[in-house]
Amino acid sequence: MMGLSPVSGPVGSRVLKAQLHSADSVAVLRYGMSLCGLLFLWQFFSRCCPPMVLLGWTAALVGAIVIGALLDRQRRRADNIGLTAVDLRRHALGALLQGLVWAACIALLSQSGHTEQLVALWTLVSCVMVCGAISYAATPLAAAAFLLPCIVGLFGMFHDGGQLPLRALATSYALSLLVGCFIYARTFARQHGTTAQLAEKSEVVSLLLREYEAGGSDWLWQIDAMRRINGVSTRFAEMLGMAPDKLEGAPLVQILAGSGWDSGRFAAGLHSLADHFKHRESFSNLVLPVEVQGRWRWWELSASPRYDENGVFMGFRGVGSDVTAQRESADKIAQLARFDPLTGLPNRSHLREALDKALEAARGRSPGCGFLMVDLDRFKAINDTLGHQTGDKLLSQVARRLLQVCGENEVCGRIGGDEFAVVLPHIRDSATIPRLASAIIGALSAPYQVDEHMLYVGASVGSAMSPLDGGEAEALTRSADLALYRAKGEGGGLHCAYEPQLHAQAEERRQLEQALRVALEKDQLHVLYQPVVDATQGAVVGFEALARWTHPELGPISPAKFVPVAEEARLIAPIGEWVLRTACLEAANWPEDVRIAVNVSPEQLTHSSFVTAVISALAQSGLDARRLELEVTESVFMNEDAGALKVLDQLLGLGIQLSLDDFGTGYSSLGYLSRTRFNTIKIDRSFVVGASKNTAESLAIIRAVVTLADSLGMATTAEGVETEAELQMVRRLGCKKVQGYYFGRPMQARDAARLFPATPQRAIGR
Repeated sequence: MMGLSPVSGPVGSRVLKAQLHSADSVAVLRYGMSLCGLLFLWQFFSRCCPPMVLLGWTAALVGAIVIGALLDRQRRRADNIGLTAVDLRRHALGALLQGLVWAACIALLSQSGHTEQLVALWTLVSCVMVCGAISYAATPLAAAAFLLPCIVGLFGMFHDGGQLPLRALATSYALSLLVGCFIYARTFARQHGTTAQLAEKSEVVSLLLREYEAGGSDWLWQIDAMRRINGVSTRFAEMLGMAPDKLEGAPLVQILAGSGWDSGRFAAGLHSLADHFKHRESFSNLVLPVEVQGRWRWWELSASPRYDENGVFMGFRGVGSDVTAQRESADKIAQLARFDPLTGLPNRSHLREALDKALEAARGRSPGCGFLMVDLDRFKAINDTLGHQTGDKLLSQVARRLLQVCGENEVCGRIGGDEFAVVLPHIRDSATIPRLASAIIGALSAPYQVDEHMLYVGASVGSAMSPLDGGEAEALTRSADLALYRAKGEGGGLHCAYEPQLHAQAEERRQLEQALRVALEKDQLHVLYQPVVDATQGAVVGFEALARWTHPELGPISPAKFVPVAEEARLIAPIGEWVLRTACLEAANWPEDVRIAVNVSPEQLTHSSFVTAVISALAQSGLDARRLELEVTESVFMNEDAGALKVLDQLLGLGIQLSLDDFGTGYSSLGYLSRTRFNTIKIDRSFVVGASKNTAESLAIIRAVVTLADSLGMATTAEGVETEAELQMVRRLGCKKVQGYYFGRPMQARDAARLFPATPQRAIGR
């Protein structure tokens, strides 16, 4: 305000500009008063004051005025741009010069001593000080520079001791003018500072609003008391695809309704908007569909009512935004949350909702609703051999067929993987579920054309219905799942309805799994050894290690019962490694020409760590790798992508023997016999029994296997030989080795060791 320190901020700059502008606006008054004072002095004091003194003072006054005018003119030529405190001090310099000139005038003319002249001089000086205070009121530094010299001059005017009261009065008068200038300047600065701040804020708001409309996705809108659009913004008109002049005065609700205005069919959001207008209440984030040039968009509107200073309602003013993208994204997310992205069918969550609704609607009715679980047969083989992309295309075709089979009231969906489900809200009779299950199996079992491949898969179906098989969704789903498990266990391609004993069997499997885990931890398993003999000489050439389990309470448990449970529970790998280590340790005590055969599950061969486990077992036992024979089944070759062949090649590289077990009973293919160097092919007992009964097919299969093995340099082992007749038959057919009860049942390790006395080996028989 004073100009003694640098100006800070845009508000300070605006106040400084206003101060100088105010001083400039009354400069004419200041110059006019100086001219009038000059004329007054010449008129009144020319008779008592030497002309040269008056001329000198006049020149000084004119010079001070000119200097001040030039300083102000230089600043005004720059359009008052970039003002600083220096400009305020320059302005004060002009005022100081004039103040000094008038102080000199007082000092010169007060020497006359005549009362009449002193009164005239005091009157003139009072007018000059008042005029100066008025003209410099907005610039307190200039006011002080002008008035302080005059105050000093007053001391010279009233210099006599008897004029002390006059001096005090004159000084107080001048100081009052100076204080008044400071008070006015302070008020002036505050007012203009506030105005500058408001202007700055208004500028910022205007800028934000312009950017808001020009660059953002939102726009401003307003309507009058009659709900007609007024003050149409450019952005609002652009969003509606109409010219602003056509929108001005148009009813907002009619514009937003589009073609629905004539039919009277309005969206719920539009009704809600009209209600807010009717009750004159604020609203925010109101989402409604709007027809824009024949296309539907989603808008979000917010607004508040407007009133004038008298409280008269003037309409609404608000903001709008196009949220079509967000709405579509939200709909897509909801779609993904409830529907399977691959097939487009309802997903597990959606199916659960449908089943809950069906159960609620069927309460008190018997039969109520039904639930079918569908699982594809042989789908994994397609995924493994042709890839997941082909598998996904197949699943899409399965979904389309499932939709064609199911009725309008039935909800079919995909649970996950190759598993689907169907909800039947109403079961008409006992044949409804079997009929639908049969139609599903038939439709899904027909061949599929995927790219250049003709694919064949089957389907298994498990079903349950309320309230007999469960009154809640969880129970009904579990029942259908147990029925599906049974259908898959019986070979697939059929429908099984839930039966109460299935739950008991599932509970038995669960308990058996828990007991098997405990058995593995507490060393309840043991290994038996069944001899393998030379078919010609009858000498023992090896043993097959067989895992057995004797439960402390349940007694002996058949391998046919606990091995499938171990495979499902992923326990077969640790059990297999334990058998391997135990068998190798025992075989190390046998003669060096006797081998030990250990069965290996497909799951073990899917892990490269299995090779490490074999090396570890051989190292711990000291057994020669050539004396270890690992038996694998044909099913392992259905998972070639899992690396089974690579693991087998690594085992062969260690010198370990490989045996192909149960040849001819699984996914037989001559291709893998040429890719993997098996040492032995084991012929299943079912063929041995058939051949002993002179069944032509069994005889032909054994002859073919023996011929094939001989041509590939492999040995053959006939399994399950129990009689002399069967032994003679497999000898005639050319089998090299024999295994079965005829030569010995699975025995304890100590019994197996007794077969090898210190003397050379002897032939053994029955």
